[in-house]
Amino acid sequence: MSGSLNAISRRFERSAAGAYDANAGVQREMAGRLAGLCADNRDDGGGRPARILEIGCGTGAFTEKLTAAWPNAQLTALDVAPAMLEAANRRLSSSGSAGSEAVGRNISFVRADAETWVSDAAPASFDLIASNACFQWFSRPRQTLHELRRLLRPGGSLAFATFGPLTFRELHHSFEAAYAKRGLASQRHGLTFCEPGLWEAMLADAGFGRPQLARRIQLEKYPTVRDFLHSVKATGASASQASASAAHGLKRLFADMTRSYESQYGSPSGICATYDIILVRAAVPR
Repeated sequence: MSGSLNAISRRFERSAAGAYDANAGVQREMAGRLAGLCADNRDDGGGRPARILEIGCGTGAFTEKLTAAWPNAQLTALDVAPAMLEAANRRLSSSGSAGSEAVGRNISFVRADAETWVSDAAPASFDLIASNACFQWFSRPRQTLHELRRLLRPGGSLAFATFGPLTFRELHHSFEAAYAKRGLASQRHGLTFCEPGLWEAMLADAGFGRPQLARRIQLEKYPTVRDFLHSVKATGASASQASASAAHGLKRLFADMTRSYESQYGSPSGICATYDIILVRAAVPR
């Protein structure tokens, strides 16, 4: 596992012990919408998938929805963080869970870097590949989509929910203002997200049929900037593309960022943060 993947794994390891689920309201909503998109596959004549691959199962919230929709399907659930896999296993094994009878019989939890795992998997081995709030972590999305196309049987579908480039735009604008105030070149604090059109182009290049795309801009409220950043960190999403040299004077930079954020996007009830949610479903021609 590369150093960057180790860092991602460590972030999600720290989040698995309750903090993730307590702060993942947006991700839960995405899971619900994605489950509906996956169900469209059945309604459109795609049939019931016999084999499903889930990429980035996290604590199992979306895994549970997949097992509820298709209790007899063989499900392989991947995640890079062992603690997340343990949390998902506990969720699905708990009494009353929709997947409690399927764990160990129909569900396999696998620790893996998804981009490596899919390149080694057998072709035409899945009917449905689904992923919630994970594709934004891919380091080589174009290549990985080609691999996912290879893994799907004719008529199979890929469905995923991810974040678009307007996500946390208030935070990025506030950092830009903080850098400008100090006469420094602005650096990115957080991931860079793909436009819907880029996903569409990459899917076409990989050999998928014309995708179904939906986009939702959602504003979330937080009491303070500190509370917002704590929530982001708790969901494992506190990656930064800023160089190590940017750590110099970081405390003052964050203070300037916070003041800018509060002045531009604050109100008596707190601050707002944008989530740019993209849902995609694409099928392999029969």
